[in-house]
Amino acid sequence: MADHNGDSQKRKAPKALIISLFSSLFVVAVLNLLDAYHLVDLSSSLLLIGRWIVIAQILLYAIYKRSLTTFILISMIVGAEFGHDLPEIAIKMNVVSKIFLRLIKTIIAPLLFATLVYGIAGHSNLKQVGRMSWKALLYFEVVSIMALFIGLFAINLTKAGVGVTVPTVVNQADAPEVVHQSASDMILNVFPENIAKSIFDGQVLQIVIFSILFGIAVAMVKEKYRLPMVRFTEALSEVMFKFTQIVMFFAPFAVFAAISYSVGHMGLDILVNLFKLLATLYVALISLVLLVFIPVMLILRIPVKKFFKAVSEPATLAFATTSSESALPIAMEKMEEFGVPRKIVAFVMPTGYSFNLDGTTLYLSLATIFIAQITGTPLSIGQQLVIMLTLMLTSKGVAGVPRASLVILLGTAASFGLPIWPIYIILGIDELMDMARTAVNVIGNCLATVVVAIWEKEYLRTT
Repeated sequence: MADHNGDSQKRKAPKALIISLFSSLFVVAVLNLLDAYHLVDLSSSLLLIGRWIVIAQILLYAIYKRSLTTFILISMIVGAEFGHDLPEIAIKMNVVSKIFLRLIKTIIAPLLFATLVYGIAGHSNLKQVGRMSWKALLYFEVVSIMALFIGLFAINLTKAGVGVTVPTVVNQADAPEVVHQSASDMILNVFPENIAKSIFDGQVLQIVIFSILFGIAVAMVKEKYRLPMVRFTEALSEVMFKFTQIVMFFAPFAVFAAISYSVGHMGLDILVNLFKLLATLYVALISLVLLVFIPVMLILRIPVKKFFKAVSEPATLAFATTSSESALPIAMEKMEEFGVPRKIVAFVMPTGYSFNLDGTTLYLSLATIFIAQITGTPLSIGQQLVIMLTLMLTSKGVAGVPRASLVILLGTAASFGLPIWPIYIILGIDELMDMARTAVNVIGNCLATVVVAIWEKEYLRTT
């Protein structure tokens, strides 16, 4: 498999293979549709063989392309088919994706520490750190508000919760535990009390705070003490990026396991009743990209096509693993290649993981109103706006942990007197919803780094 930077190693697939692939795909799709609607009675074994013939050609196409992004995308397709055909085996494969996530988690803390300390101490520009802080936070909050409004508008337009058939048995076993936090607790949780504990718990924002303060301290000491630490952090950051490249070779296998587990464990039946909610979320997230992200790129003259090509790999990885954390190292590297200086990437992106969760905030506003609709609880526009303001505060800091947004959703429902049993129904399709919102979180954070770099007049526009 080629290195993810090795575009020069890509090869064009033969036209005969592409024609054969699309022809087989068309024939197999038609046969499956005819069988599904009972227009033709076909053997299930015949349909199975047809699907795997198509997958074999897709794998052959990936081998010709020699691109990590292609391998990840195809792993999703193969994983979905594997989970559908062999669910008993698929539900036992979750351990493979967990191995990948563990390897990624070992990268986060040293990478953030090294890049932030080097970015601050290596340039000794403490004023820029302050400027980047308020510019980034201003951008984060403006975009988050837009995401919340889009979510509210979408769910009020589609009324996805009205008329949903409730399953007779609601499984509450997988529901996350709700931990109620006061305003003071939320503020305290931003600051580390023990950096080792912060690393162990995966508290990205606490690691960022520690690294910033450490970097400022290094910048303030004498040069004979500062230079060795700067050289060390520069070397450490380079090593961690290489470490990331090694771990990324395992990504297609992790994606295959994650998707096959999801399909094998969840099945497709529950989508019948909740498809409207799922479709509402996906359309709303696409609207966020079209109505907010792309206009920002056009206004600031960011090359749209090139940007989406740069973020395709981290976004696809986040989509498949439902974890923003898994995409953080590769997203940082891709943004640096895109022309954003490392010191800005190292500051803005991890900070955005706590303050710029565009996909998650949109989902939370949409899901809260869905709960009210499915239970027949009337909410005025004023009440919905109060819920939106509450979510602006409570949604911070949930990135990097799959299903952590359900904790916020449970807490919000309880705070406004909404029944919580519909949340357990949402659990059934939460993984499919989490895929989309996590991918949008990553895209939004990548865009934020470019925006701040342009405001700082340090974006290196490449052709």
